[in-house]
Amino acid sequence: MTTHVTIVGAGLGGLTLARVLHVHGIPATVYEAEASPAARAQGGMLDIHDHDGQRALKAAGLYDRFLDLIHEGGQAIRVLDRHATVLFDRPDDGSGGRPEVLRGRLRQLLLDSLPAGTVAWGHKVTAARSLGDGRHELTFADGSKVTSGLLVGADGAWSRVRPLLSAARPEYAGTVFVETYLFDSDERHPASAGAVGEGSMFALAPGKGIAAHREPDGVLHTYVQLNKPREWIDDIDFTDAAGAAARVAEEFPGWAPELTALITDGETAPVARILHSLPGDHRWERVPGVTLLGDAAHLMLPSGEGANIAMLDGAELADAIAAHPDDTEAALTAYEEALFPRSAEAAAEAAALLPLYLDENAPHSLVDMFTGARQGGDPAGT
Repeated sequence: MTTHVTIVGAGLGGLTLARVLHVHGIPATVYEAEASPAARAQGGMLDIHDHDGQRALKAAGLYDRFLDLIHEGGQAIRVLDRHATVLFDRPDDGSGGRPEVLRGRLRQLLLDSLPAGTVAWGHKVTAARSLGDGRHELTFADGSKVTSGLLVGADGAWSRVRPLLSAARPEYAGTVFVETYLFDSDERHPASAGAVGEGSMFALAPGKGIAAHREPDGVLHTYVQLNKPREWIDDIDFTDAAGAAARVAEEFPGWAPELTALITDGETAPVARILHSLPGDHRWERVPGVTLLGDAAHLMLPSGEGANIAMLDGAELADAIAAHPDDTEAALTAYEEALFPRSAEAAAEAAALLPLYLDENAPHSLVDMFTGARQGGDPAGT
């Protein structure tokens, strides 16, 4: 079986690629390891930027429908110290250019825009190899195989497609985020809800922090941030939800109870999100018939850009393919020539931004950035 464009990974980048290809009348098949769109939770809020994510949605013809998904008030930001004293508070006046949406709703918008059967669910890639002449063979966990005419790895940090192009592997960044949720927070957890406010909240100290987003329906989605060696993480049994939450909370002695309750009162099992990144200047020599997008190409530290740049990757790759309908290599060359400097710049900005959360001057480093006393990006999203 041969498809015109074979995409591995039904994340936002891969689905944007498939959608913009569809707009151009180019067929594609997306192979996804998950069994269905509802196989797992799709993460929290995303701030969709006017210079990349929104551009991709316009190319996909979905911008107007995206506007219906915006979480009003989500661009509000506040920075607190460990005592829950508010040091910076910026309300959402609608002018930020980075409206917030739930990742799952945005993904569903893209899925709904594709022809039936575009996504082949339950197809976990276990191996990828070159067949020569720009063709590649994918092997799936069930033993089935498919041959690609043009292969795109949109399969994230631990991409199975990347080794066809690059020997680079993600490395631990020295920081872990521990994810928890509170539900019906205004009624059941009013003190924590008050501390978080209407959008994003960052309560910080050197080496540690508690960040949270308010999501629709009173959900508080928390990311506990810790600079820790990998051994510290591995020593925690995250299958013991209560024990893991207690161990993480031990890192915050003397913090305001409305902040630590975001950990100790968590209503889902805590999940460790161990931050990895690829080299900021990651690139590869042109290999016929295959390329990468999103985290597979440029896994970077959280900065609010990851999903946005993945979607722009997908849109620009689709446009390049459409512009060179009879010359795949010209399309991939044009795409990668734009991709490499764009992703290197975004990775450098992300690498400079993360330390502002947890450096020796936290939380004041972040306050200084927001108030213009220090140059930097905007960490309003994840």
